[in-house]
Order: sequence, then C-alpha cells, then structure tokens
Amino acid sequence: MEFLSQLINGLNVGGIYALIALGYTMVYGIAKMLNFAHGDIIMVGAYTVIVSLNSAGLPAAAAVLAGIAVCSLLGVVIEKIAYKPLREATPLAVLITAIGVSYFLQSMALLIFGSREVSFRSIIPLNSVQIGGINISGESIVTMAVTIVVMIGLNLFIHKTKAGSAMLAVSEDKSAAQLMGINVNRTISLTFAIGSGLAAVAGVLYACSYGFIGPYMGSMTGIKAFVAAVLGGIGSIPGAMLGGILLGIIESLAKAYISTRLSDAIVFGVLILVLVLRPSGILGKTRMEKV
Repeated sequence: MEFLSQLINGLNVGGIYALIALGYTMVYGIAKMLNFAHGDIIMVGAYTVIVSLNSAGLPAAAAVLAGIAVCSLLGVVIEKIAYKPLREATPLAVLITAIGVSYFLQSMALLIFGSREVSFRSIIPLNSVQIGGINISGESIVTMAVTIVVMIGLNLFIHKTKAGSAMLAVSEDKSAAQLMGINVNRTISLTFAIGSGLAAVAGVLYACSYGFIGPYMGSMTGIKAFVAAVLGGIGSIPGAMLGGILLGIIESLAKAYISTRLSDAIVFGVLILVLVLRPSGILGKTRMEKV
C-alpha cells in the first residue's frame, strides 16, 4: 500500500516535470538551443496567477489563462532579445546567456515580491479520491490528466497542422525550410511561446501540489525537468513525458525507501547513467553526422 502511495506521488511530481520537459524538448528539437532559463518561467507563471487571483480578483480559470498568456509573451521576448542573436553561437555562449536570463528573472521576482515564500491555496476544485485504501489527491488526478491531454494535443498539433509541419521542417533543416517559404523566425518564436505557456501550467500545478511559491521555485525543478528531457530523449515529445514520469517515480521512491537527502543525488546519478549507456535517451534518435 505504501509503495502504491509513493507511486501516485511520483506520477504527480513526474507530470509536472514532464510539462516543463516538453518546453525544453520543443525548443531544442526545433531551434537546437537549450533554454536553461525555462525553469524560472514557471515561477513567473505562478506569481502571475496569484497576483491575478488576489489583486485583480479574477476567477481561477481566467487567472490561469493570464499566467499562460504572460509566460508565452515572456518566452517570445526572451527568444527575440537573448537567443535569436545567438543561433549560430557556441553552446557555451548560449549557456552563459541562459544563466544571465535566469538570474534576471529571479532578481526581478526578488525586487517585486521579496525573498519570502508565499502560501498558495490550491485552485483545483476536485476532492481527493479513495481507491482501494489509497488516497489520491485532486491535484494528482488533475496533474496526470493535464499531462496526458497536453502530450496528445502537442502530437496532434505537430503532425496535423500547418504550423506543426513548419516546426518539423525547421527542426530538420532551417535553410531548406526557409527556401520552402517557411518563416523560420516566426516558427521558432511560436515554439518558445508554446513551451513557455506549458511552463506556466506546470507552475500552477506545482503551486497547487506544494502549497507555496517563491523566487527560486523554478531553479531545481527546471534542472530536474531538463534531466527528464535527456532521460526520455531530448527532442522527442513522448520522450519528455516518459522521462518526466520516470524521474518523478524514481525521486519519490528514493525519498521513501533510501533517503530524502540523497534523492537529488540519485536523480542526477540517473542522468549520468543515461548519458553513459544511451546518450540519445530512451526514445531519442541517434543521428549520424555527415563529414
């Protein structure tokens, strides 16, 4: 019974990781860049929602939509200002820029909201469900449902829409896509907008599950989501979901049966193991480089 409870907890946490990992994997798959500031966007989304609820008096659904809109716009602005000039730059330059963007977002949150964590009352109206003696919270049910719906929706969007086809073309070859009449800049901006919007959803689910938000809430969560993306196969949408769920379960079981202090070390140990045994990830494709 204890094992099943921890499994449910792992699915809840893993769903949040998966939603953030989807943003990482989309940006990398299409723009071939790693947006390490992505974790802090979930913090922006969570603060936008709580301000919309408490200060603007918006209903919960409208507040969540406001968070998605703000984060999507923020993702586009970050891409235009910080990442667009670096598309042909070295990975180190991109990494340094991402760290700078991350610190900027954290510093702005500190200036506006202060360093203290703020309590966040869950906006999920669903009550917990008792199944076979196992208590499943409403937050866990909604998180798992949202993760599944988002993954299916993204797959349909990528493979069934004109914009999705443009993303696939840009991910294969930017120059060829441009020759075919595809607006590469617009496609990459749309990718950042979608990924950042998903980060806002993840931020709300995180706040509902843990009951607090703070300026640094996205730091470690974002890093773990990146581990999930690598584990599943960065660039693969199903891989991001699989990696997030697996990582959440591993972390939950490690905390319950090994040590809460060692859980993070175990998570990063999994990353090292995957990079050694299968660098492309579980569902990632190994590409042959032409010389």
